[in-house]
Amino acid sequence: MTLKQEKRPDIAPKIFFHEKSKDSQPKIGMVSLGCPKALVDSERILTRLRSEGYAISPNYEGADAVIVNTCGFLDSAKAESLDAIGEALKKNGHVIVTGCLGADPDYIIGNHPTVFAVTGPHQYEKVLDAVHKAVPPSPNPFMDLLPPTTAVTLTPRHYSYLKISEGCNHKCKFCIIPDMRGKLSSRPSHAILREAEKLVSAGVKELLVISQDTSAYGIDRKYDKNIWHDKEVRSHIVDLSKELGELGAWVRLHYVYPYPHVRNLIPLMADTSSGLLPYLDIPFQHAHPDVLRRMARPAAAAKTLQEIDLWRSECPDLSIRSTFIVGFPGETEEEFQTLLDWLQEAQLDRVGCFKYENVKGARSSSFENQVPEDIKQERWDRFMMSAQAISQQKLKNKIGSIYEVVVDEINSDVAICRTKYDAPEIDGNLFIEKKYHDLKPGDRVTVEVTESTEYDLFGKRLFK
Repeated sequence: MTLKQEKRPDIAPKIFFHEKSKDSQPKIGMVSLGCPKALVDSERILTRLRSEGYAISPNYEGADAVIVNTCGFLDSAKAESLDAIGEALKKNGHVIVTGCLGADPDYIIGNHPTVFAVTGPHQYEKVLDAVHKAVPPSPNPFMDLLPPTTAVTLTPRHYSYLKISEGCNHKCKFCIIPDMRGKLSSRPSHAILREAEKLVSAGVKELLVISQDTSAYGIDRKYDKNIWHDKEVRSHIVDLSKELGELGAWVRLHYVYPYPHVRNLIPLMADTSSGLLPYLDIPFQHAHPDVLRRMARPAAAAKTLQEIDLWRSECPDLSIRSTFIVGFPGETEEEFQTLLDWLQEAQLDRVGCFKYENVKGARSSSFENQVPEDIKQERWDRFMMSAQAISQQKLKNKIGSIYEVVVDEINSDVAICRTKYDAPEIDGNLFIEKKYHDLKPGDRVTVEVTESTEYDLFGKRLFK
């Protein structure tokens, strides 16, 4: 049995470029590392550059300058970012570094002193200033300039990430995101809805709502109200979700913390006409209360199980995905076994697991009782075996069920699709092996599930 290697939380989805350039335009290459939230930052930078007449390239070849959007979430991600910067420097003399690792310019310049400029996360204006200095714009006003309302997207055309806030108020001891991106800063509700409406008008059929802490949305704004289409909409995740669901696209929530008010989302998810998918992505991280306390996370695992039961009683269709950390400093065999027992009881639908990794600047890096790497690996293997068995049985139970699926990709052998219970890139797929050649990405079709594996489904297309 092969265990599925979970994507690290610092790795972005595969980038799709839809842009075509002219030889006359100065060309900017983009390398976007990090999570989907960083991908949104890359999209905003490229949208501004394209509106100023720059062409966009997905690589270094032929580019006049290269932007590397970095990640600093883990030390392994920092090393990957440094490697990407070094590769860009070999192929292009003008390299502009931005993103989370850019919050530590001395670290970058110490390793790569010839970079052209370094900016921190979401410092769009500074990135643009650096590009202007490296490659002055020279647009043809009749040919090259596009209004900034026409956004550049780096995802397939049928889905898009929608970032609703920046930063985080949590102080988890393994994380340095608040140090890099600051405290929670929520966007006004009407600004998010305006962006979402434009995306749907442009053909987006699925909105993936992201932030560092989605359920905390609006706390910093004191849940202020903003006018949207002649009515007031609170800056609150429940109100926002309801309005997003009325735009006609699937709406999927990521990075949700299990605050009590999350239960108010469940009736919307149970209502198939609401547009809000019955899907919760919740980073539980662990289940033993002592480990959670050492992490500075909410430590009421038993109450969390009760909450999950409550959610499922109101929305039996609910799919829950989560991620966990094994090998956190001081984790004992007993504490790890508590996590395995909790997982069996929770019966989550999609699960990822990461071996704890020290991060420079994180308080947990200085903790005593660091867990040896071989024990981390052994616990990871046991955890994933347990999670895989749960997934295999849950998917087997779906055989014979009928679902509407969205087509993500077509190749010569199969149509790669997803049910509403699966997010792109991180969850499983449903494959159609026959009668799919007339389909295209973004289409929704009805299928009957015929087979299952540990993580994926196979189905036959149904016709009315």
